[in-house]
Amino acid sequence: MKSIARIADYGKRNWLRALPLVALFTILFAQKSFAQDDGPSPAEVGYAIDNMMLFIAAILVLFMQAGFALVESGFNASKNALNIMFKNFIDVNVGVLTFWLFGYGIMYGSAVIPGWLGWGGFGISAVGPTPAAGALNPQIDWLFQVAFAATAATIVSGAVAGRMQFSGYLIYSIFITSIVYPISGFWKWGGGWLDAMGFHDFAGSLVVHAVGGFAGLAGAMLLGPRIGRFAKDGSSVSAPHNYTLATLGVFILWIGWYGFNPGSQLAFVGAGNTDAVVLIAVNTTLAAAGGAVAALILSHFVTGKFDLGLALNGMLGGLVGITANCDAVTNSSAIVIGLVAGVVMIGATLLLERLKIDDAVGAFPVHGACGVWGGLAAAIFGGKPFVAQLVGSIAIPLWAFGMAFLLFSVLKATKMLRVSPEEEMEGLDISEHGARAYSPMTGAAVSGD
Repeated sequence: MKSIARIADYGKRNWLRALPLVALFTILFAQKSFAQDDGPSPAEVGYAIDNMMLFIAAILVLFMQAGFALVESGFNASKNALNIMFKNFIDVNVGVLTFWLFGYGIMYGSAVIPGWLGWGGFGISAVGPTPAAGALNPQIDWLFQVAFAATAATIVSGAVAGRMQFSGYLIYSIFITSIVYPISGFWKWGGGWLDAMGFHDFAGSLVVHAVGGFAGLAGAMLLGPRIGRFAKDGSSVSAPHNYTLATLGVFILWIGWYGFNPGSQLAFVGAGNTDAVVLIAVNTTLAAAGGAVAALILSHFVTGKFDLGLALNGMLGGLVGITANCDAVTNSSAIVIGLVAGVVMIGATLLLERLKIDDAVGAFPVHGACGVWGGLAAAIFGGKPFVAQLVGSIAIPLWAFGMAFLLFSVLKATKMLRVSPEEEMEGLDISEHGARAYSPMTGAAVSGD
């Protein structure tokens, strides 16, 4: 009985201690019930949701950098793995600073040269795009857009892997994120001349991916092939060191694309926006699968085996191909766009090998060729003006290729483009950074050296 009394007394004392807390919650809830007018309005709720969802999308797109790093590293020799990781790392950091300082103002500022060039000041002072449900916070819009700028820059990293000087690459990274990408972005997303024509590039098959793909093509052409890349008989010699890393990287990129494409709706509140985001996400998924399957099947006819590397790039090609038109096509059309993208990717890969152009990861076939296909597919399957799509699908690649070719030519003339043959044979991890990605004690990844 004494035990029961002690328990009862203990419970009584704890209830007494809890009374102030209960009273506080009672007061708070009472105030809320008598002050319903103080709650957020529907417009405020919509503003919060749109900005928070875009923040999540920005994180997904930014995380794609990890996917690019793994894909590019896995597709190349282990002696260059650290160098590739470093280039992807520096792309993000350089891109953040240069796009904050110059890029955003060029891309979304008022027209300085009407239709061609904008300027809205340094930092995040330009007026960004406005979604259907209301205004975006310029800070969160910049965060989303800078992830796109970093994506355009890092595509080139794979194309020039294994033989480009790190200092030259750093100059290139600054150049593309502060000038090349923002100007092409202004032409469409900043209300420039392509936008006035009716050109449609929803999430950047051309504005982002083709810019990186064609810039990478220029770099690969001027650098020349890696030592031993092509045999004496002209056949291709590939040396990927870790398909596990490459496969994981592709899956990370696929996940990141759900920020890339659905996030480009820029608004999520309201039935129209919600339905659009769902359609975009499903189309993105279907095109990815279509690209992978088409490349898988075609690779067997081309190589006599089911080639994992081509299948992985086929999936990425499908994702690039759907990016321009994912908001404007049906599910069945998305599958066809993905299937064709897989074929386009392999065709472009074979063309580069025939021309002895060494694109170390297939950056041009995936992002350049499939980016152009995505722009044209918006007209074929999405009902967009064909002339406008054709013009945009030519103008943006020409701009990116021309500017990159000019820069890489200057770097070549100033001996800042390619490392020496001795440094290349040793590996850029050691020659450029004085370290290795893998410890020799582990015996890991030595086959790709």
